[in-house]
Amino acid sequence: MEIVLLLFIFVLAAFLGFELIQKVPSQLHTPLMSGSNAISGITIVGALIAAGVTDSGLGKWLGLAALILATINVVGGYMVTDRMLGMFKKKDK
Repeated sequence: MEIVLLLFIFVLAAFLGFELIQKVPSQLHTPLMSGSNAISGITIVGALIAAGVTDSGLGKWLGLAALILATINVVGGYMVTDRMLGMFKKKDK
C-alpha cells in the first residue's frame, strides 16, 4: 500500500512540475533557475545521507545515482544561468 502512495505522489509531482515550468515566462527563467539550483544542492545532501545510512548494495547504488544526477543538474543549471546573465553584460569594443 505504501508503494502505491509513493507512486501517486511521484506522478502528481511530475505532472505539477511540468505544468508549472511550461507556464514560466522567459524573463523569470534565470531567477527560477537559481532557486532550482539551491533545491538540487539540498538533493545532493539528501543523496549523500541516503547512500551513507543504508546497508544494502542497491540503496548505495541508488544513492550514488541520485548524487551524480543532482550534481549534473546543479553544474548544468549554473552554466545556463551564467550564460544567460552574460547576455546582459555590456560588450566592450
